[in-house]
Amino acid sequence: MWDRILDRMLRDFVRRDALALTYPDGTRRIYGEASATPVEVTLTDPALPRKLVQSTDMAVGEAYMDGRLTIGQDDLEGFLTMASRNSRGADEVWWRRLAALIFTARRRIDQWNPARRARANVAHHYDLSSELYDLFLDTDRQYSCGYFAHPGMTLEAAQEAKKHHIAAKLLLEPDMEVFEIGCGWGGMALTFARDYDVKVLGVTLSEEQHRIATQRAADAGLSDRVRFELKDYRHVTGQFDRVVSIGMFEHVGVPHYGEYFRVVRDRLTDEGIALIHTIGRTDPPGYTSPWIQKYIFPGGYCPALSEMSKAVEKSGLYGCDVEVWRMHYAHTLRHWYDRFTANEARARALYDERFCRMWRYYLKACEVTFRYNRQCVFQYQLAKRIDTVPVSRDYLYGGMERQLDAAQ
Repeated sequence: MWDRILDRMLRDFVRRDALALTYPDGTRRIYGEASATPVEVTLTDPALPRKLVQSTDMAVGEAYMDGRLTIGQDDLEGFLTMASRNSRGADEVWWRRLAALIFTARRRIDQWNPARRARANVAHHYDLSSELYDLFLDTDRQYSCGYFAHPGMTLEAAQEAKKHHIAAKLLLEPDMEVFEIGCGWGGMALTFARDYDVKVLGVTLSEEQHRIATQRAADAGLSDRVRFELKDYRHVTGQFDRVVSIGMFEHVGVPHYGEYFRVVRDRLTDEGIALIHTIGRTDPPGYTSPWIQKYIFPGGYCPALSEMSKAVEKSGLYGCDVEVWRMHYAHTLRHWYDRFTANEARARALYDERFCRMWRYYLKACEVTFRYNRQCVFQYQLAKRIDTVPVSRDYLYGGMERQLDAAQ
């Protein structure tokens, strides 16, 4: 029975490219375009057709991790590209519509992130071995997308360009006080202090990130300009000239958007500027992949611009500028995936084969989503006053070009 239901689901879903699926009983069926070379997939677990019918996203990810779903020549990119390309325009397929209704209905529960739960969610991902992140990130440990302003930029150059592009939007001046919500391993704060002579408070909920960031500040001789605290952003007091948040808003959760932007407003001085950099979606509001929710980013969600804007509108802040980055994260993730696979033996020594398959699946699934689906990055610039930020973007470029040249 489950084989027949899965067969029907795939005939409705696979309309572009082609999939050749070998079922556990040895039956092989081809779906999609007759002229296309199919991606070969084999199911080795008799229970897998049932699981794929009941929760497709979760079952595919877990079966790949466990080796119960194998791909010909381990062509993970080909398989995920085929799936991503078919997901566009397939929202009305009956089983996808049903899944969307179920996961959308429970997303407020999944994204309920009070301080204690937020700390546990962060530890799940960011308190992994620090050696893992050395295997695929740039030397500054930037765990958000680079800014590929010119073709052929290295990952290191693109990450430098990202930091200086954000600094330009913040209009930093010497001795300003900056509050960074979600400081990661400290690279952004250290760059701001070193290159722009500002003072930075960075907060994180990750003990590992806090330890490394604090040590980096000491090693760089910047402990008098930068301090890092193991603290929830909601527990910070005082006011700052600038507030910046890079790749943290994805962990806030829709139920907390109003609270988040009230914190941004309250922490800013009257002349202050904030810059929020987040993964987003150019689709209407949706839900997080259940597999990503369980294994990679519990409590995480990438917002629609309408969801962010609704919360901003109620905060009393002015939306001064919104920039949409489209392919930058796809390029970044390609670099990360290539670096990770080149160092996979070291990752296997840290963890095991299942972890490596999980991490490859995560990085490649995210890349193809940015490349073929409607995932993007938003940079939302905010201020308390309408005249704080220049009325055109001319101030960004000139100085930005010099920074890009230096980064090359």
